[in-house]
Amino acid sequence: MKPQHPFVQFTCSLACLLAITVTAHAQKKAPPKAAPAYAASVPKATLSGVRYGDHERHVLDFWKAESDKPTPLVFVIHGGGWVGGSKERLDRFVDPNALLKAGISVVAINYRLMAHSQDVSPPVKAPLHDAARALQFVRSKAADWNIDKKRIGANGGSAGACSSLWLAYHDDLADPNSKDPVARESTRLWCAAVKAPQTTLDPKQMVEWTPNSRYGGHAFGKKNFAQFLAERESIMPWIAEYSPYALANAGDPPVYMFFTAVPAIGKDQKDPTHTANFGVKLKEHCEENGLKCELVYPGAADVVHESITDYLIATLKGSGG
Repeated sequence: MKPQHPFVQFTCSLACLLAITVTAHAQKKAPPKAAPAYAASVPKATLSGVRYGDHERHVLDFWKAESDKPTPLVFVIHGGGWVGGSKERLDRFVDPNALLKAGISVVAINYRLMAHSQDVSPPVKAPLHDAARALQFVRSKAADWNIDKKRIGANGGSAGACSSLWLAYHDDLADPNSKDPVARESTRLWCAAVKAPQTTLDPKQMVEWTPNSRYGGHAFGKKNFAQFLAERESIMPWIAEYSPYALANAGDPPVYMFFTAVPAIGKDQKDPTHTANFGVKLKEHCEENGLKCELVYPGAADVVHESITDYLIATLKGSGG
């Protein structure tokens, strides 16, 4: 047998070395993604990972306030554009320690995101109806968890704030004739107190209020805001069903909205997705319909409650809604 040329031997050795290196690199696993965690200031939940449905994100955590009688409850829906986020963001929207000290229990939920909504039409129905189902589930646990079913206030930021307002303004989704006891529970609220909500999902209203608006098309399966606006007429039934502004009517519960920037109706905004323009226009709409609506932003006049937490304590512990 003819011996191999030294160069051929070197080439084979190099190829073998590269193959081993590539294989070892491929076999090396990426470090596991860290699980979401609550801030150190958030007390340990009384119950963690409680399931309210079949999906992996149908889970909630519960903090029980000490009381010898049923307590009010704050129901927290995290933000993240309905595309990300988790219940562990709780402290970004409200102070759980202050609520518990005031005798108010707390729930924080996860829900299906847009990535889990491919078979849902429109996609936003998944996170919104998950929030409603979680609320019904919590009410079904009222006796076990020492909760006052009536005094429940929703809370959240951004998309979670929009979800909270949707719950506040939507007609009751309870089905009194259902064989499922959870489905028989009410989805109505005592109040909602939210941070930087999108108060409308109507693109025409958005650009009228804030010309450089760019958010919301994904809620209805649209690729971008231009398509959202161009195809508005074809999805008006969805807008009527899922936009908080469209749902607000006389008899709905009071709401509180907190924004970190000053509004300017009809002008481009630095952050159009979280502009206080949303708050100004909803407040006008509420006043026209006889609804209570408190709006806070830097320099706002006649501020009664400086923070979301203050408002929730006063409203849930007060004599009226």
